[in-house]
Amino acid sequence: MIKKFLSRKYEDEFEEGEQAEDEYLELDSNPEHGGSQKVIVRPFILDDFSKVKGILDILREGETICLVNIQPLREKDMVELKRAINKLKKTSEAMGGDLAGFGEDYLIAAPSFAEIYRNSATTDDLED
Repeated sequence: MIKKFLSRKYEDEFEEGEQAEDEYLELDSNPEHGGSQKVIVRPFILDDFSKVKGILDILREGETICLVNIQPLREKDMVELKRAINKLKKTSEAMGGDLAGFGEDYLIAAPSFAEIYRNSATTDDLED
């Protein structure tokens, strides 16, 4: 498809009767930063509201998908859990990221380059 597009572009530059040679555009498969860069999936345990800051700092870097176990805070203090989820949700939205709940015990927070797949087994329980 790319070759067809580029060939058409070059054909337009030639006058009638001339033919364009097959030309190829070489694409660099390495990321801008050089070397291959992997996405990190990092687990977190949220047992206190103060730990939200650390999760958000990692998420803001833009290279990590956060898997957050919220069960300890849910068992400890439901009000603090709601505050934590709201903070995670607002920050994710501001960054263009995605946040979803998996069951009652886990959240996934993803930066803007990732989208969380949702179906009947994975629901977004964060809507109030």
